[in-house]
Amino acid sequence: MSETYYIVPQSVHNALVEKAYRHRGYAADEAADAARFCASASTHGIRTHNGIKALHLDHLFGSTVGGCVPGAKIREIPTKFKAARVWDAQKKLGQPVAYRAMGTCMKLADEFGVGIVSVDNAFHYLWGGGYVMDAAQKGYIAYTCCTSALAEVVPFGGKFPTLGTNPHSWAFPTTKAIGFPIVIDWATSTVAMGRVQQLKREGKPLPPNCAVDKDGNPTTDPDKAVALLPFGAHKGYGLGLIDELYGAFVGGSLPTIRGHYEMKDEEKHTPMFFFQCIHPDAMSGGAFAKGRSQSDNVKAVIQDILGHGNEKCLLPGQPEARAAELTKKHGGLLFSKAEVEAFNEIATECGEKPWEIEKFKSVSV
Repeated sequence: MSETYYIVPQSVHNALVEKAYRHRGYAADEAADAARFCASASTHGIRTHNGIKALHLDHLFGSTVGGCVPGAKIREIPTKFKAARVWDAQKKLGQPVAYRAMGTCMKLADEFGVGIVSVDNAFHYLWGGGYVMDAAQKGYIAYTCCTSALAEVVPFGGKFPTLGTNPHSWAFPTTKAIGFPIVIDWATSTVAMGRVQQLKREGKPLPPNCAVDKDGNPTTDPDKAVALLPFGAHKGYGLGLIDELYGAFVGGSLPTIRGHYEMKDEEKHTPMFFFQCIHPDAMSGGAFAKGRSQSDNVKAVIQDILGHGNEKCLLPGQPEARAAELTKKHGGLLFSKAEVEAFNEIATECGEKPWEIEKFKSVSV
């Protein structure tokens, strides 16, 4: 069933998002990075982590409560390892930190074949897939994981949320082979909390078996959902645990107090990030069958996976690539009526004129 979306020029979107961040005290470069990232999410159809979500997170856990500090400077921590960097973000806005971290990983990978950046004391960076996709489009194999702003996920077999939604994001430079990078990106909960918020805005129910109410009972009502369940039972639980362990080794906070900045104690309350880039040449064994190049071998492997009657299967990253094509076709970012109304609340907050929805072209998708 098709839905109606309104076509908002990216320049109009970015101007409002930048204005909103500047209104909250962020520096011009921070606001620009935030707007750039939010536009990328909307371009690729990531409705759960767009500008609405970004500014909502900042309101709940960021500049208004001390979880994020506008204008903060990254502090580099000395390390003896040449291909590694360790940073204390000092509560800097997540998007500019993540862009800089992934850029650093790429430079390290150019020199050493691989590069990693570990970031402590951070603020949510939103859609991890955006950062790895950017690296893959530039020719690298990339990975990132992070701990979430809150503990919202119940561990398998448990009753109380002690894990974040803890996403993992991988991307592979497959554009030459298939026309777009393969991007494997997910929260380790059955759905992201941003999805719950999106369905709440749209007045739609949650899928079954993805959320629980205050009493720990399953619910499909987004208004009653207070915690999420891991996808794949023990498998999703294990993947979510990976992020918490990465965080523990970096120096991250206890999951159940993360985001609770009202607590005045000696514990940390901030998320952490981990980034990794690999140069494909650093992995090549060289002995590709039938004299194929590395790129041709990747294409052959993908064709084999999608052969044998599997031709209609989607590859991870393909929906995002199709969304980007749709964005390009219509010449602007696509937002629902409810999303436009949410952006207008943001405009009112920062003293900007609300968008006049009737001035935007609409399209059924």
